[in-house]
Formats: sequence, structure tokens, C-alpha cells
Amino acid sequence: MDKLPGQDPGNKPSLLRHMGFWAIVAYGVGDILGAGIYALIGKIAGIAGHYCWIAFCVAFVTASFTALSYAELGSRFPRSGGEATFCLEGFKSPWVSFQIGWLVLFSGIVSMATISRAFAGYLSPLVPGVPAPLIIAVFLFLLTAINFAGIRHSSSANIACTLIEVSGLLIIVAIGANTLLNHGGLALAPVSGERVSMPLMLQAGALAFFAFIGFEDMVNVSEEVKNPERSIPAAIITALGLASLLYVAVAIISVNVVEPQQLAQAKAPLLEVVRIGAPSFPLSLFTIIALFAVSNTSLLNFITGSRLIYGMADQGLLPKVLARIHPRTRTPYVAIFLVLAVTLALALSGTLTFLAGTTSTLLLLVFIAVNGSLLRIKQQRREGGKFHVPAFVPLFGIISCSGLIAFVPHRSLVTAGGVAAAGVILWLLNRKGAAIS
Repeated sequence: MDKLPGQDPGNKPSLLRHMGFWAIVAYGVGDILGAGIYALIGKIAGIAGHYCWIAFCVAFVTASFTALSYAELGSRFPRSGGEATFCLEGFKSPWVSFQIGWLVLFSGIVSMATISRAFAGYLSPLVPGVPAPLIIAVFLFLLTAINFAGIRHSSSANIACTLIEVSGLLIIVAIGANTLLNHGGLALAPVSGERVSMPLMLQAGALAFFAFIGFEDMVNVSEEVKNPERSIPAAIITALGLASLLYVAVAIISVNVVEPQQLAQAKAPLLEVVRIGAPSFPLSLFTIIALFAVSNTSLLNFITGSRLIYGMADQGLLPKVLARIHPRTRTPYVAIFLVLAVTLALALSGTLTFLAGTTSTLLLLVFIAVNGSLLRIKQQRREGGKFHVPAFVPLFGIISCSGLIAFVPHRSLVTAGGVAAAGVILWLLNRKGAAIS
């Protein structure tokens, strides 16, 4: 009997390769954009003032070195599991691989839980009287249904949400164009001679780094991408470049339309930019756009988290039951429902600013390890992949991530340490269980 698409020779269901180049670019842009720029631009402006666009440039440079490392590693090892797979290949250490995978997984789940709270905050004014916990629960169950339905449906939903969230940022750009033409233009620096110290700029850059997180998620759907050896590297570079251009433009426009400290106090900063810059524009419409942006970030975190659990379980780093794939939808359904349960439990705690800092800290640690794994592979002169970068790229990635991590909030560093310690305990328990069996 001929093998069915999405099945291996042993009739075990496998992931379905549905996503083409532009679908994976949309996946990356949708993941990078979203909650970061829609929610954090005000906090970044509160630290860096009118120079907040430079903070985004600092974050972009830091992210670029690591993104190029991901591009090569994604070309070499186009498999689900992402960072866990890369570190296993580079360091040949299951413990390091497990720990890195755990940090990535936890950062995604906490980010998803926090964004779910942000979604409830945006939606509550439109549905007065509906309790936030109910909104969060319904929201997460809807995301679960989309994720479980399969990558084809998830990809279509992502493309639709990406187009909507990009339209919101283009509205901000249009407001900037109007300011440029009719209200004296846009300034890259304040006329008053405002100055921002280097430590504050780096602190703002560390927070802005959260807005660039997402490119690393693209490698976790490699097994659902057509021709991943070529598509993944090009898509990572394209997605990061497009997001960066939008970020810098939106940052410049936002602080020209709204004073930085006023922007910092706004619960929905881009909505404040629209309110002041385009008073005739319906605010409810922009609120709906913001809801789609937040939803898209959560959906992509959900997809990535479930695929990461699947990839780690498939490599024996987690219980094999988590690698089960549904025969009809070809999705890792056990992993999906585990992510739902944990996220729902976490969604009633935490704040966006604190968890953004914690997520950035966890992923900066991960990025240091990923860059280190590529350096190890290059030192071993191992062949493979269709995209390669010079050795200085991962080296600069390590240096830039190490430098930026020094400027994250102390509380986030402590929390990241606690998460890492929990990963060690989980590893030891997993090893003990394997020894007993």
C-alpha cells in the first residue's frame, strides 16, 4: 500500500508539510509583531524618551546576530525541537538540551499567559460585565481549537491576524505621514535637548528586545515547512527585517505625536497615538485590531510551545506520550492540551512589564547557548545545511546577548534563576523515573 501524506513507512502519523516560504514569513512577522510593540512602546518611551527608536535599533542589532545563527542552524537541522535540538547537536549533552528547551518552553507559556491577560484587558471595555477569568478561559480554548485543527488552519489564521496587526501599524505610519506633511514634520531627537544616559538606553534596549522575540519560533515548525533547508534561513532574515522597519517607524512617530511620559502612562499606548494623532479615526476599530495582534502572538506561542514539547519528547527528553500525533489532524494533541492546562493555571498572575523582562532574560540565556552551539559545530568543521555565516556572527551573538542581559531588571534575573532551577529538578526526576523503569 502506498504511504499516505503525513505518514512514515511504519504508518505512524507525522507532521504535515504545508507551509511555503511566504507562509513561514507571515508566521515570523506575526510572531515578532504583536504584543511587544502594541503594549511595550509606552514603557520603552518612558525610559528612553524621544530616543526610544534607538532602543529598538539596539535590540535589532542584538537580535540580528542571533537570528543569523538560527538561520544556519535551521538550515542544518530542520526539525521540531528548535533550540533543544541545536544544543544537543552542538554540545552533545542531553542535560544542556533539556535545560535550554525548558527555558524556551517556559518563556513561551508565561508570555502566552500574560498576553491572555492583556487580551482580557483590551476586550473588557467592549463587553462590560463579563469577568476577566471567563474571557481568558474562552480565549485560550479557542486558541486550542485552532491549534488542534492542524497547521493548515493555524497558518491561515496566522496570516489573517498578521495582515490585520500590520494594518494597525500602517495606520500609525499614516498618522506619522500626516504629521510630517501638516504639523511641522517628525524629529529624531527632541528640540529641548533631552539626553538619555547609556545605561538607560541599554535598559530600554533590553525591554525592546522582547518586541523582537519570535524569529526563534520559526525553526520549531521546520517539519511543517516545504523545503525548510532553504526556506527557513531566508524567511528568518526577511521577517526580522520587515518587523524592524515597522518598529523604528512606529517608535519615531509615537513620540512625535504623544509626549513620552504620557505614552508611558497609557494602558494602550498605540491607541493613545491614534486618539491624539487622528481624532476622527474610530478608536473601537483600532482596539479590535490590537485584539487581533495580541491573539496572533498567543496563537503562535501556543503552536511553538506544543511543537517544542513534541520535539523534546520525540528525542526522549520528555515522556514519549507527549510526542503522540493525532492521526486525523496531524497535530501533537497531547502536547497541545498540556500547554493549555499550564497556561490556564498561570494566566491569572503576573504583569506584562515584569513578565516581558523575565521572558527576555530567559531567551537571552537561551540565545547565548544557541550561539555557543553553532560555534562548537563550526569548530568541529561539520558539513550540512545550505546557509552558512562566518564564525564571528555567533561570537558577536554571545557578546551582545551577554551585554544586554546585564540591564534587565533584577527581579527578572531572580525569576529566570528560579525557572532554571526548576528545570534541573525536572531533569533529575525524569532521569530517576527512567532509571526505575
